[in-house]
Amino acid sequence: QVQLVESGGGSVQAGGSLRLSCAASGRTFAEYARGWFRQAPGKERNFLAAITATGGITTAAGSLKGRFTISRDNGKNTVYLQINNLNPEDTAIYYCAAGTRPWGLSSPTAYDYWGRGTQVTVSS
Repeated sequence: QVQLVESGGGSVQAGGSLRLSCAASGRTFAEYARGWFRQAPGKERNFLAAITATGGITTAAGSLKGRFTISRDNGKNTVYLQINNLNPEDTAIYYCAAGTRPWGLSSPTAYDYWGRGTQVTVSS
């Protein structure tokens, strides 16, 4: 059974940092692209960052750029998201995903598997 399990979320104060992890099980995901999204209450799911099987990285533009860093450890079947300088607008559920195609990774439709998410809450 394929599973993606996110961890590392929690409650932090503005200005702090978090490192989210997404561990995969049930198969090897070394050939899969991996991505991170987030969804705040009442809002759509937004793309944050993605990394292809060969290490190519795509990150969200605009105000998110520079604060989110994605990385992967294929030996551990795990992908990470480092988030720096957190602010209350970052409060959301953060989801990881995995997919076989290496393009169009900013769209949720690129992914075949999703985790259940981890809550991040940032207080001012």
